[in-house]
Amino acid sequence: MTDSDGVGEGWDGDGDGDGDGEWLTIGAFASRSRLSAKALRLYDRLGLLSPARVDPVSGYRFYRPAQIEQARLVALLRQLDMPLATVKETVALDGPRAADAVEAYWSRAEERFAAQRTLVHYLRGRLSGRSSEMYEKFEVRTVEVPEQTVICESRHVLAPELTAFIGESLGRLEKAAQECGGVVAPPFVAYHSEVTQESDGPAESCLPVADAAAARAWAGVQGPAVTARTEPARRLAYARITKAQVQYPQIIAAYEAVEHWIEQQGLTIDGPCREVYFAEWDTIGPDDEACDIAYPVR
Repeated sequence: MTDSDGVGEGWDGDGDGDGDGEWLTIGAFASRSRLSAKALRLYDRLGLLSPARVDPVSGYRFYRPAQIEQARLVALLRQLDMPLATVKETVALDGPRAADAVEAYWSRAEERFAAQRTLVHYLRGRLSGRSSEMYEKFEVRTVEVPEQTVICESRHVLAPELTAFIGESLGRLEKAAQECGGVVAPPFVAYHSEVTQESDGPAESCLPVADAAAARAWAGVQGPAVTARTEPARRLAYARITKAQVQYPQIIAAYEAVEHWIEQQGLTIDGPCREVYFAEWDTIGPDDEACDIAYPVR
């Protein structure tokens, strides 16, 4: 006999027959809560929905009828594909706060679905051989960038952490620039390897400053992730994109458009790709130009 069919309803839980309330076996509780016995055992292990009593001898699990509502709530939240950890946090809240948590979760899910819908459109074009059509919306140009001193902060980050790293590191570098003669050109982020869900770069935030000696002195007293160097004069091939296009996967199409153009022109990529942020991010709209997707070339 398993704990899914163990002692029936009405057992008082301690074997003394005092009848202190109704108890439900895991099988009966699963039926009434619309959850499987397997799911109930998992939720018990996770501390999400524990039985009211576990018999110390047989190991049978017993639930109270009052737990049915919580179990049904768990089942409904799981139908939203809500992760178990988030479900656990949500069911621990009171009604209004739980409702707010569900709304916040679904808003994040809709944002993710919108990005995935865009990714599907991009993949359909790529897999159907229409990549060149997608590239046509990006105008690729070149610019000569003079030699410049940059102060930099690098970190190994995965895609979900990237936006926060860029904002925080550039903020720190802008403060440091006051000790290094001031900012002389827009900041940029160089990618020494891919940053994705599985690949962690590193990414390097860079800010051009005026005083090379001061920059080296400042970097010398920072941690190993902070450096100062002189970037040689170089030619960049770039495509200018809007704030909305910075979002994934539109930004990937921009990178590929620049790569495609470089190949067509018979040029060679001569360094890590970079994103040059020339606009005040917090003050521009989604359709305003915000960033250059660039590759050093020769």
